[in-house]
Amino acid sequence: MRQPDDEHLVDLAARLERDDPRFARALGSGRPARPREYRRTGAWGTLAVALALLAAGMAAPEGLLVALGLVLAGIAVPLFDPQRDRPQRGPRRR
Repeated sequence: MRQPDDEHLVDLAARLERDDPRFARALGSGRPARPREYRRTGAWGTLAVALALLAAGMAAPEGLLVALGLVLAGIAVPLFDPQRDRPQRGPRRR
């Protein structure tokens, strides 16, 4: 006989599998893995490329490389925000 809480657990497990399959598989196998919100490989890579372009633009006085490095740094910084994938809720209407 199913308990009422079983339905909630099944729903939670299905939602977790749909949202982040890699984390759900790791959780099921007993090997911990970071949830998607805390994986920052792409952000660090983008920031490294931005800093390399910025340094190259300053070493060889090239304004285009400096500008490109600054733009990429501006793109990389928001990637570090763990809440970026969540939809923003507006003010409540009364």
